[in-house]
Amino acid sequence: MSVITRDEAQLRAQFLDVHRYSIELDLTTGDETFDSRTVIRFSARTDGDTFVELKPAELRAVTLDGQPLDPETFEDERLPLRNLTAGEHELLVEAVMPYSRTGEGMHRFTDPTDGETYVYTQLFLDDVQRVFAAFDQPDLKAVFELTVTAPDGWNVLANGITEHLGEGRWRAAPTPPISTYLVAVAAGPWHSVRTEHRGLPFGIHCRRSLAPHLEADAEEILEVTRACFDRYHEKFEEPYPFDSYDQAFVPEFNAGAMENPGLVTFRDEFVFRSAVTETERQTRAMVIAHEMAHMWFGDLVTLRWWDDIWLNESFAEYMGYQTTAEATRFTDTWTDFGVARKAWGYDADQRPSTHPVAPEAVDDTAAALLNFDGISYAKGASALRQLVAWLGEKDFLAGINIHFKRHRFANATLADFIDSLAAATERDVHAWADAWLRTTGVDTLTPAVESVDGVCTLAVDHAGSRPHRVTVGLYDRDLGDEGRGRLTLRERIGLDVPQGAPESIGKRPAVILLNDGDLTYAKVRFDADSFEAVRTGLSGLPDPLTRAVVWNALRDTVRDGELPPQAYLETARAHLPLETDLAIVQGVLAFASTHVADRFLRPEDRPAALATLSSLCRDLLRRTEDGDNPGLRLVAVRHFIDVAAHPDTIAAWLADGTVPGGPELDPELRWRILVRLAVLGATDEAAIAAELERDPSATGREGAATCRAALPDPEAKRAAWESMFVTDDLSNYLFTATARGFWQPEQADLVREYVPRYYEDAVALAARRGPAIAVAAGRWAFPYHAVDAEALALGEACLNEADPVVALRRKLVDELDDLARALRVRGE
Repeated sequence: MSVITRDEAQLRAQFLDVHRYSIELDLTTGDETFDSRTVIRFSARTDGDTFVELKPAELRAVTLDGQPLDPETFEDERLPLRNLTAGEHELLVEAVMPYSRTGEGMHRFTDPTDGETYVYTQLFLDDVQRVFAAFDQPDLKAVFELTVTAPDGWNVLANGITEHLGEGRWRAAPTPPISTYLVAVAAGPWHSVRTEHRGLPFGIHCRRSLAPHLEADAEEILEVTRACFDRYHEKFEEPYPFDSYDQAFVPEFNAGAMENPGLVTFRDEFVFRSAVTETERQTRAMVIAHEMAHMWFGDLVTLRWWDDIWLNESFAEYMGYQTTAEATRFTDTWTDFGVARKAWGYDADQRPSTHPVAPEAVDDTAAALLNFDGISYAKGASALRQLVAWLGEKDFLAGINIHFKRHRFANATLADFIDSLAAATERDVHAWADAWLRTTGVDTLTPAVESVDGVCTLAVDHAGSRPHRVTVGLYDRDLGDEGRGRLTLRERIGLDVPQGAPESIGKRPAVILLNDGDLTYAKVRFDADSFEAVRTGLSGLPDPLTRAVVWNALRDTVRDGELPPQAYLETARAHLPLETDLAIVQGVLAFASTHVADRFLRPEDRPAALATLSSLCRDLLRRTEDGDNPGLRLVAVRHFIDVAAHPDTIAAWLADGTVPGGPELDPELRWRILVRLAVLGATDEAAIAAELERDPSATGREGAATCRAALPDPEAKRAAWESMFVTDDLSNYLFTATARGFWQPEQADLVREYVPRYYEDAVALAARRGPAIAVAAGRWAFPYHAVDAEALALGEACLNEADPVVALRRKLVDELDDLARALRVRGE
C-alpha cells in the first residue's frame, strides 16, 4: 500500500485543487477482478509535480490532458504526474482492480446459503487506491460521479440516488464535495425496504438470505432512523446535506459501521437472525445514531488530516449515545456506555500506545489507522460529556452550529473547532482543550473525609492534571428493605476538582461516591468505609448508572492489583443475581470470565472461579423461570454455556434443542454450545459437519471454523494454524473465527509449541496480507492465555528483533502490556 505522509499531503493540498471525479466500474468481468476507469479533473496552482495513488492488478492506460503517460513510471502504488503547468488538467486512468477478501477496498462475498454474490466498498482510511485512482487525502474534496455496470439481477447503491440505465448499467447522482475515503458503492441482489421521510428517500438493505430477519426488524430500524434524524434537525441548524439516506447491512464488514454519506454500511450481524437482548437492540440503535451524526461530523465538515480523527469519532460517539437516549425508547444508553465503552477507553489510556484525544504526532496514514481505538472513541466522547457538563448544552450546541456554518463541505482542525466554541461562550475553552485533548493518561479521584464533632468535610485527592466537574453521591443505609441494607440517596452535590476548600457534607454517609452520574473521565477510588459499604450493598444502589460507576471502579482496582480477583468474583456472586440492568450483568460476567477467571487468576484457581460463575448463572436462570425477563435469561444461558466445565448439561440442551424453561436453541446458541463442547473434547468433526449442514449460512461456516480450531486434537490445531498462517485463503471473518477457537485455557499444554511460532508467523502474515489481517492477527490470534514470563519474553524479543508492520506492532505492544499487567495481578 502507498502510505502518504502528512508533509506530502500538505504539499499536495497547497499545489492543487481537485474538482470532479468521473468513475466507471465494471463488475461483470469475473470473480477475481473488476475494471476501473477514472477521469479526474483538477487544477494546479503553480508549475510542478505530484502523484495519484492506485493499487491495480493491471494498469492498462493513463493519459494526462489527452497525452498518454508511460505506465512504466508507476511505482509503489503511485503514478507520478510530472511537469504539470499551472491551470486545469484532466487525468484518465484505466485499470484492472482485484477484489478483496479482507474487508478492504472492494470486498466480494458469495453467500453460502443461496450462492448469491455481493460486493461493497470500504475505502476508509486510505483504501481508495484499491478501487480507483485518486488524490487520496481528506482535504482534497471533490464532486464524484459514479457509473457501475453490474450483472443482471443486481441492484446498485451509492452515495447519491442511483438510476438503472438498462443493460446492467447504473448511474449515481453526483455528490456534493466529499472526501475520497467517503465514496461508497454496494452491488448485489439486495433485499430492500424503502420509505420516505422529510421528503427524502430512505432505505435499508441486506442480503436476500437475511430478508426475513430484516423484515422482522424493519419498522424498529426505520423508527430509530427517523427519530434520530428528527432529533439532529432540532439540534443542528444545518439540514441534512445529502440527497438520500440508505443503510446497507453488508457481510464480512471489518468495523461496526461506516459513515459513507447517503450510504451507511453496517456489519450485517445487526440484522439479528437469533434472539437478542434489549441491550443489543439498544447498541444497534446507538450505532445508527452514531453513523448519522457523522453526516455532519465528518462528512459535511471533515478533518484536514488524520490527527483530528477525534473530530469525527468522539463527536459521533457522544452524539450517538446522547441522541439515542433523547429520541428513542432506549433511554439508558449512558449506563451501557459506562459498562461497555468507557472501560475500553480506560484500558487503552493506560497502555504504552496511549495518545492524546487530539494527537499531534500522526506522521502518515499507517500511523493514523492505529488511533481508531478506545481513546478516539470512548475517552473522546467522555471528554465531550465533561465539556457539556462544564460549558452547558446551550453553548455547546451553539458552538457546533457556528462550526458547521463556517466549514460546510470543507475541512477543519481542532483549532477551528475550539475557535467556534469560543465564539459561543465566555469560558476559556482553549485552556480546557489543552488540558483534556492534548494530554494522556487517566486521572484518579479519591475521597478524603474528616469528621469534627460529627460533621464531615469532603476533599477530593486528585492524581492527575485535568480539571473535573463531578457529582458526588452521598448514600445512607436503609435497613427497612427486609434487612438487606439498601442504600438510599441522601443528596448529590456538584464539585469542581481541584477544589478551593473541602466541602461540608454533614453527618457521615455510608457511601461517598465520586463521579456519581459518570459525567467525567477518571478512575474512582473509595475511602475504606465506603468501600466496604458498596461491596455489601452494591445491588441496593437505586440507579443503574450509579451501579455502573461502582462496577467500573471495582474493575479498575482489580486491574491495578488493589482488589484480589477472588474478591471481585465474590462481589459478582453476591450482587449480580439481584441486578436488573442487562448491560451491567453482561459487562460484569464478561470481565469476570474473560479477564478474572481466564487471566488474572492462576490456572489452579480457575476451576473454582468457573464453578462460582456457573452457580451465579444458575441463580439467574432460576430467577427468570417465569419468563418475565427473557433478555436476562438469554444472558445467563450464554454465560452458563461459556463457563461450563463439564459437558453433560449443555450437551443435553443441544440434544433436546431447548433449555428447560426456555429458550429454544436458535443457531447462535447451538453454535455456542458446540464450540464449548469442542473445547471440552465432547464433540467431533462429524457433529460439526452435521451442524453445518443444518445451518449452512455464513455464520454457520464461521461457527464450524471456530469449533474445528477448538478441538483438543493435535491434527485439528495443525490444520487451523496452517489455514491462518500459511495458505492465505481465509477471509477476514473466517480468519477471526478460526483464531477465536484456537487458544483455550483448558488446552495450554496442547498449544504450548505454538506460542513461539506465533510471533514469527504473525510477522510474516501481516507483511503479506495487509492491515486488516495484521490487526486480526494481533487481536484474535494472539496467545492470550499464555500468561507467563517466558511468553512475555518471546513477545518482547519479537518487538525488538523482528520489525513487525506498524499495525501488528501496535497490537503486540498492547497485548504484551496487558500480559505484563496480568502477571503483576497474579503477583508473578
